[in-house]
Amino acid sequence: MVISVPPTPATNLLELLETQRILAIVRGNDPAAALRSIEVLVDEGITLMEVSLSGADALRVIRKAAASLGAGVHLGAGTVLTAEDAAAAQDAGATFIVTPGLGAGVGAAVRLGLPVLAGALTPSEVIAAVAQGVDAVKLFPASSGGVPYLRALRGPFPTVPFVPVGGVDLDSVEAYLDAGALAVGVGSPLLGDAPDGGDLSGLRHRIKAALDLAGVR
Repeated sequence: MVISVPPTPATNLLELLETQRILAIVRGNDPAAALRSIEVLVDEGITLMEVSLSGADALRVIRKAAASLGAGVHLGAGTVLTAEDAAAAQDAGATFIVTPGLGAGVGAAVRLGLPVLAGALTPSEVIAAVAQGVDAVKLFPASSGGVPYLRALRGPFPTVPFVPVGGVDLDSVEAYLDAGALAVGVGSPLLGDAPDGGDLSGLRHRIKAALDLAGVR
């Protein structure tokens, strides 16, 4: 199934995160199922997503999705660790980069002109991420401190856009957003086993619930 999405004007990652509120994280061991999952996400209203490079044949998944879904869908590459990862992701059609930490992929993506959501956890890492020119900070793993930790970070970093990722389930979406998160990144609690060839109807149900909790429906 190919879903036609009307093109939208180019926008920056911060604007996308602020308006979409949900960043869907697709990681699977079945490339065809990962593509079907992306199509379901788009069909149900989530058009901002990252495809993790740790998934099977992830670059091909990005390339095929970017070619078939059009400019209204915003595809990033996740788990970008190296400069080579960043370049390959851009070549495949990724329009932004997500990293688990402050590795070589961050600086390479910035030099390539790609928006970056960079992983950081400690205050020192947040400072380092901002100094490298990232667009937003992926609070990872968010489950380490949960919502109270995000609130604590907001004190010294009131203007840093935080996106909690890692252990964010549907029950905690609203709490993170209320605590000042710009958006939340949700992987397996949203996707379930769909990217591995599993249930798509359950995915549709969870997408509707996530969008309702994020207040974007």
